[in-house]
Amino acid sequence: MVTISNYFIRQNKTGESFISLELTGDIEFIQSSTTGKFYASAKRCSISSVFTEEVAKTLVGKQLPGSIQRVECEAYEYTVEKTGETMLLSHTYTYVPDENQPQATNKPATVAG
Repeated sequence: MVTISNYFIRQNKTGESFISLELTGDIEFIQSSTTGKFYASAKRCSISSVFTEEVAKTLVGKQLPGSIQRVECEAYEYTVEKTGETMLLSHTYTYVPDENQPQATNKPATVAG
């Protein structure tokens, strides 16, 4: 399960605003390679939406079936806000819906008559 943990108002390439939902995965424990101690973490990602800000506010806290998984991508620079350290990364995280859930399509529904 993932949880909608926040939302953001973003702008696309043409300057139009849209709502992006932040998703947070389940808690996981990771062992530090320097200290050997474990720390709690959770994967996060954002997905675009068609919701208004008012609707997005009501969705915060809602859980969705699926997981957040690491995906390889073209290398890019990432700066850690707290330390200012810049790293070269070649992965990102994405939401993967639960396979047992029906998926919507962009095709309009048809009515048998």
